[in-house]
Amino acid sequence: NKTFVDVVPRQDPAAIRAAWERESRQPGFELKRFVEEHFVVPAPAGSEFRSRVQAGLAHHLDTLWTVLQRRQDVPVAGSSLLPLPHPYVVPGGRFREVYYWDSYFTMLGLQTSGRTALVRHMLDNFAFLIGRYGFIPNGNRTYYLTRSQPPFFSRMVGLLAAPGQPVPPDSALRRYHPALEREYRFWMAGANSLRPGQAFRSVVRLPDGAVLNRYWDLSDQPREESYQEDVAAAARSQQPAAQFYRNVRATAASGWDFSSRWFGPGQGLESIRTTSLVPVDLNCLLYQLEQLLAQSSRAVQDLPAARRYEQAAQARRQAVLRYCWDARAGWFVDYDWEQQRPSPVRTLAGVFPLESGLASRAQAQQVAAGLRRDFLKPGGLVTTLTATGQQWDAPNAWAPLQWMAIEGLRRYGHDELARTVAQRWIALNRRVFEQTGKLMEKYNVLDPAAPAGGGEYALQDGFGWTNGVLLQLLRRYPEPKPARQPALSR
Repeated sequence: NKTFVDVVPRQDPAAIRAAWERESRQPGFELKRFVEEHFVVPAPAGSEFRSRVQAGLAHHLDTLWTVLQRRQDVPVAGSSLLPLPHPYVVPGGRFREVYYWDSYFTMLGLQTSGRTALVRHMLDNFAFLIGRYGFIPNGNRTYYLTRSQPPFFSRMVGLLAAPGQPVPPDSALRRYHPALEREYRFWMAGANSLRPGQAFRSVVRLPDGAVLNRYWDLSDQPREESYQEDVAAAARSQQPAAQFYRNVRATAASGWDFSSRWFGPGQGLESIRTTSLVPVDLNCLLYQLEQLLAQSSRAVQDLPAARRYEQAAQARRQAVLRYCWDARAGWFVDYDWEQQRPSPVRTLAGVFPLESGLASRAQAQQVAAGLRRDFLKPGGLVTTLTATGQQWDAPNAWAPLQWMAIEGLRRYGHDELARTVAQRWIALNRRVFEQTGKLMEKYNVLDPAAPAGGGEYALQDGFGWTNGVLLQLLRRYPEPKPARQPALSR
């Protein structure tokens, strides 16, 4: 389905429709030939690249940045691509456009590779999208204009505003302050008019008056890029079709499409209820956005705004601790705001309060123990503890979640466990590369010899966020050089 929404028409659409009406009923009609005659069908990103395993992993990673980079877009009539004014990096495979949350983890690798100018270009693209559309879409396609993704823009700004970067920190904060404020307004739209127990788009007001956020999509129709899959799945659901489609789309906005995290207990996709949940990871990211907005407000000398954002961040922290900490499980979970209870599903989203610094020391200790006991596998950290056939469940693992867990563990002093996770993940990435010449979108960490699976499409290689996280981890945890052997005496 994604191929069709990414093709570019060779003629006026009305002419193509007339040709379809004329030819499709003729004997011997071939759909594939018709499409190729009337549309430009895009190839997978990076399909022309052939790796040289013998050149080594570092060479492969450095070469991929060039393969996956796109120059400034030129508008093309009839294309679903939203043109961007600066160069950027795509994930790879079927993902031929920029993706919001993927890009933060890609930028980690670009920064490690010394490609700071490209990091800034990508940041400027996202600021452009915020200025043009009022938010950062899921990706730069017209069919993604109804939703965003996990809000990592503030973390991207943080890469440029960190000490030691070529750009002075205050300069970076001032440059992106208007975009940061506008993204925050997108996520918080409607919050002031809500009464306890009500929700509007991305905001939920809880019984005690606290405001937290959820994932949302403006549309309640099948996803254009997964139309056939959504219609078939809706037919199996007991929900009204519009409600089901909204939940599916909200899950796509979360980036975790799909996972038992969003399902009814022991049920499958037909029970999806993402809009009923306050996700712990989303609210940790917005907590960090509020903190950075306080800094950028001070950088532009707006002290009253800085105090408002500091207060908002503190209020969010208290609400996350109140609603998302499950003391019995010793884990941070999503909160079911409709049923007014914590979700029973433990996932790697529970590490975000550590990475953001929101957790207490005692909570971090319990999360670290849970990671070691339940989530740590031969290849790294498994995404959930349930195997459902969905790609964001066991036995699969994803680079961004490994990174967030490692960073969270290090922040609270659990360096040994962080190193163990990193080394297992590096070893798995390296093993697959040496066997296939590729770095993958996701990995099987329970059985490192088996490929990852699940999801609506075949396993993709490339792969932007895998490359970025791996480069950062290789720099932090370099493999020891073999000891020199003493010379043999005659």
